Amino acid sequence: MSPQLFRRPSAAKVPEITILFWIIKILTTGTGEAASDYLASVNLVLAAGLGLLGFAVSLVVQFRTRRYVPAAYWFAVLMVAVFGTMAADALHRVIGIPYVITTSFYAVALAIVFALWRRTEGTLSIHSIRSRRREVWYWLTVLLTFALGTAAGDLTAFVLHLGYFWSGVLFAAAIAVPAVGRRFGLNPVVAFWSAYVLTRPLGASFADWLGKSHALGGLGWGDGVVSAVVTVVIALLVAYVAATRHGVQREVASGHHTADRSAAQAG
Repeated sequence: MSPQLFRRPSAAKVPEITILFWIIKILTTGTGEAASDYLASVNLVLAAGLGLLGFAVSLVVQFRTRRYVPAAYWFAVLMVAVFGTMAADALHRVIGIPYVITTSFYAVALAIVFALWRRTEGTLSIHSIRSRRREVWYWLTVLLTFALGTAAGDLTAFVLHLGYFWSGVLFAAAIAVPAVGRRFGLNPVVAFWSAYVLTRPLGASFADWLGKSHALGGLGWGDGVVSAVVTVVIALLVAYVAATRHGVQREVASGHHTADRSAAQAG
C-alpha cells in the first residue's frame, strides 16, 4: 500500500466544534438514512456495493489529507453515515436480530472502543486528532456512533411505538441534555460524544418522517427526494465553510493547541 496514505497529519484533521458543525452533522445523518433506504429499495446488492465502495473511497481520501479539508472530511462523514446505516439495518432486516439486541451490541462495542482509545491515547478529545493512530480511533468511533444511532432510532420508532416524528422529538430533547450540562460543568469530551451519538437518531428520525409513506407514519416525500435535497444543502454548506475557512482549528507556532485548550479538552 502506498506510504502516501499513511503520511503523518501536519495539523488537526477534524473541524472546530461550531453551530455549523452540528447542523451539517445532523444533515449527514438524515441523508445517510434516506440514501441507504432508497438504495436498498432499488437493489440490496447494489446498495451494499455502493455503500462499501463509497465508505472505502471516502476514508482513503480523508486519510491522504494532512490537515482538515472540509470537502474530504464531510464526504467521509456522509459515506460513513450511509455505510453505518447499512451495517445496523443488515443485522435486523437481513439476519433478523431484534432492535434491542442490535442497539445493545453497538452500545457495548462503542464503549469498548472508547475505553481502548482512552487507554492507548490518554484522551478522547477530537482536538487531539494529530496522529495517524488517533485518526483511526476517531473514524472507528464515528462509524459505531452511526450504527448505534440507527439501531436506537429504529428501537424507539418500532419497539417503543413512538413513530418517526416523536422519536425525533425525543432525541431532540435528549441532545439538549449534554448541551445544558456543558454549561454546568459537564466534561466537554463527555458532552461532545454524547451529543454526537444522539445526532444520528435525531437526523435519521426526521428524515424517515419526511420520506416514508403515510402508511408508515411519514409525510410520503420519498427517500430518494429527501436524500437528494439534503445532499444539495450539505454541499452548499460545505462549500461555504471551505470558502470562509470556517471551523479550521487555530494553530500555534509549535503546531499544537494552546495549553489551556488541551487541558480543557482532556478527558
